[in-house]
Amino acid sequence: MAALRRGGGRRLGSVAFRQQKWKSTVSVQAKMPPCNFVPEKYQSYPYEHMLKIREQNVSPSLRTFYKKPLLLHQGYMQWLFDYEGRRYLDLFAGIVTVSVGHCHPKVTMATQKQLARLWHTTNIYMHPSIQEYAEKLTSLIPDPLKVVYLTNSGSEANDLAMFMARLYTRNFDIISFRGAYHGGSPYTLGLTSIGPYKHGVANGFGCSTTMLPDVFRGPWGGSNCRDSPVQTVRKCSCSEGVCHANEQYIEQFKDTLNTCVPKTIAGFISEPIQVQTGFGRTGSHFWGFQTHDVVPDIVTLAKGIGNGFPMAAVVTTKEIANSLAQNLHFNTFGGNPLACVVGAAVLDAIEEDHLQKNSEDVGTYMLLELAKLRDKFEIVGDVRGKGLMIGIEMVTDKDSRHPLPAEEICDIWEDCKDMGVLIGRGGLYNQTFRIKPPMCITKKDADFAVEVIHTALERHMERAAAK
Repeated sequence: MAALRRGGGRRLGSVAFRQQKWKSTVSVQAKMPPCNFVPEKYQSYPYEHMLKIREQNVSPSLRTFYKKPLLLHQGYMQWLFDYEGRRYLDLFAGIVTVSVGHCHPKVTMATQKQLARLWHTTNIYMHPSIQEYAEKLTSLIPDPLKVVYLTNSGSEANDLAMFMARLYTRNFDIISFRGAYHGGSPYTLGLTSIGPYKHGVANGFGCSTTMLPDVFRGPWGGSNCRDSPVQTVRKCSCSEGVCHANEQYIEQFKDTLNTCVPKTIAGFISEPIQVQTGFGRTGSHFWGFQTHDVVPDIVTLAKGIGNGFPMAAVVTTKEIANSLAQNLHFNTFGGNPLACVVGAAVLDAIEEDHLQKNSEDVGTYMLLELAKLRDKFEIVGDVRGKGLMIGIEMVTDKDSRHPLPAEEICDIWEDCKDMGVLIGRGGLYNQTFRIKPPMCITKKDADFAVEVIHTALERHMERAAAK
């Protein structure tokens, strides 16, 4: 979810640490919680043939990252199964997309029912599900954001939000935070501020970036500056409940306004927390922007909106929406009957399964448990997040905050996978483990995941000590 408003040094600490002999405290491998779901038998091509097809016929830009790429076959709620029937606890949810659980029974049933009725028509005709879904979705969003335009992906939604902001304001420039990801289209790449996504072609004309308020890696902020159950260990001069660092970052934003853009701009786009925050994932609120006590002019929604079904939305005011109606703008697949039924079923599942509350309870529990690992391991620089949206930033040592080398990150990541836990990676240096599971996970699942991560960190320290 994004909200749009107008208008390395030497690794001395790491080297010294590695010369010490590490004493492991993990004696047995973590035991995976039980699951009563039995996957179907895999019946497609052999694994080696799948690899060959992937190499020859699938775009090389669609990378796989494990040393031995996973071949997943089936999913159920928080669990994934590979072609050999091996089970994994999914803590990445298809890059924060499977919000209520893989193949959630309610969503699956609603989808199957609609598949037998009507898949697709066109927006020049009416069908019941688009009106029903628009009413259900906008009822959860504060006034005056009551008009929705349905699209197929987050990049497309942000692309349209940029276009609408420019149309409505009759201005062109838009500002985003450094480190933000807002899409990979030629339009939205200007807002995306992560180097590896940048290709050597012109993009993003009229887009500028400003400094991200980062209390762990940025120049200001520390242990009293986060809206989170877990604060950073970095000290700062702020008193509890009173963050002075925000004033410094606001001055940086003012500097951007004074030096990089015209006197009037089309908008400022921001993720409320610099990952996907909507649909109850933060626990405390349904939408991430609500934690900041603001109401944006435009909100874009994707990822968890369809539990893996390709859909997205732009929600705005009547006045801003009217700016797009002055000329023709059309979307072939956005708002099709099947997508709208899926979206409505996802909202029902979040409410009926109490997943926002579960995100708060299990997420807070898991954050506090992971913070214990931060206190134990020098290479765990920061644990942060809110609800079931958690980051673990890996460093060579807490003083320098240099990112842990990529090969060491990969070894820990592979160990977690081999023990049955799938986590993501992100950050400017790909140094942050991302934990954003389906919101149906339990505290037992969290215990298992923390124990696996603990074991993986222990194994890393043993390898380092043996060098």
